[in-house]
Amino acid sequence: MPDSDPLRARLQAIMREAGELAVNTSRGAFKHWTKGEDNSPVTEADIAVNNFLRERLSALAPEAGWLSEETEDDFAGRAAAAAWIVDPIDGTRAFLGGRADWTISVALVEDGRPRLAALYAPVTDEMFVAAHGQGATLNGGAIRVSNGDGLCGASFAGPKRYLDRLGHLNGGIDARPKIHSLALRFARVAEGALDAATASPGSHDWDLAAADLLVHEAGGLLTDLAGKRLSFNRPLVVHGALIGAGPARHAALLALVSGRQTEFA
Repeated sequence: MPDSDPLRARLQAIMREAGELAVNTSRGAFKHWTKGEDNSPVTEADIAVNNFLRERLSALAPEAGWLSEETEDDFAGRAAAAAWIVDPIDGTRAFLGGRADWTISVALVEDGRPRLAALYAPVTDEMFVAAHGQGATLNGGAIRVSNGDGLCGASFAGPKRYLDRLGHLNGGIDARPKIHSLALRFARVAEGALDAATASPGSHDWDLAAADLLVHEAGGLLTDLAGKRLSFNRPLVVHGALIGAGPARHAALLALVSGRQTEFA
């Protein structure tokens, strides 16, 4: 893979252009529709940003494959050692609703693990960036996960049923409002704004690859309920229930849910 240092500045510039494209689309009349069995929403902005990113990122790292929520999957075409994994708009419902908690998520993955990542929230102008072994930043400043192993009173975001169950098991947590972008939910853990976050089964590579690197480079862990790290750009791109937190709190959470995985399925 190319050295990440020169890539980071160029990737951030591309992300800002993509954000401007999405915001400009949101200011006018735009088409939207649903897809899949779950009737998830898609907008003209999703497709426009997807096409823009594919053109620009393919030029940035021509040898890399491509996996995106808004492109028909071609495993043979992304079976190279490296691949871009992209969610053009993570949190499309928030985008449609005029909310701020949607993002553009991009990661360059090599041999199953993210090596370079950028997550951009255009409405709030928050640019999260991480490179393997080089830490994570928010708008140029270094970020770290929160310390501590306590769960009672710790700030959490995630599916309400998970938060209710965790609160019942440990005596009470500080449940925060829903964050529509799953990637942003875990990025809030990376920056220390949340102590922990959870995700229910069914999230995809494009929801998680950038956030995964951000959390780990900020000193945290993002794993399944057995403590296993995620692997990306494999034939199966869907993941199970997940936990993200600082190391001590992550260990406490795994201990809490041990033997109770069916309650979080």
